Amino acid sequence: MPYIISSINVNGVRAATGKTGKGMLEWLAVTEADIICLQETRATDEQTRAALAPALDAGWYLTHAEPGAKGRAGVGILSRREPRAVRIGLGRWQDGTWRPSAEFAGPGRYVEAEFDELTVASVYVHTGEADTPMQDEKYRFLDEIGAHMRAQTSDFVICGDWNVAHTELDIKNWKGNLKNSGFLPQERARIDGMLAAGYVDVVRNLHPGVAGPYSWWSYRGRAYDNDAGWRIDYHLARGEVAGRAKQAVVERAATYAERWSDHAPVTVQYR
Repeated sequence: MPYIISSINVNGVRAATGKTGKGMLEWLAVTEADIICLQETRATDEQTRAALAPALDAGWYLTHAEPGAKGRAGVGILSRREPRAVRIGLGRWQDGTWRPSAEFAGPGRYVEAEFDELTVASVYVHTGEADTPMQDEKYRFLDEIGAHMRAQTSDFVICGDWNVAHTELDIKNWKGNLKNSGFLPQERARIDGMLAAGYVDVVRNLHPGVAGPYSWWSYRGRAYDNDAGWRIDYHLARGEVAGRAKQAVVERAATYAERWSDHAPVTVQYR
């Protein structure tokens, strides 16, 4: 079955939907996506549903993992079909039972929705900070994500804000970020491991050898106008679906003023 899947860090769902003119709700009204992975909703279930009420009234289904700390994280999946199963937080199947992760069963960084022939996950990886406990937690999270991905046996697409630029092509100012979280060798090696386990970086596969396409730009300075960005929002796919990706676009707003997040939707068509 063909799918169009999009991923977007909304940078606060209430702010994104509250912007009038060309905000998130207007984008949702015209997108052709069948499934949308959301990151950084920064809102409770109730607040998220209220913010997305026009879209839900129009027929979208929402799966949401609310943040554990107020105003931080939060991930979700919007879909035009109701998923047959939902799992919130990391964990593993063991003897036919879903066993939640001891550390990452929550809060608000991972959710997956199972459809008839495909499982789609939305992930928000920690920002981290080099040489701090925050960075150590980021490494542990990436390790658990990697283990969960390797355990998959059927078609699986995991989308989200990974807060890691994998290669020099994925960050404009890579030389200035060699010692910063987001471009550390240990982080990039973990993405290497995911690809070595059989996953395809779908956007890079469809845009080989080019800088970007970037999906995040700082609000500071003229980063957006100069396209001085990072490519940190990935679709990683395994199984038959990975070979069906035929087009990938970053839906970059025409102007800085028209942005409704500091990220742009990354949208992939799967045949």
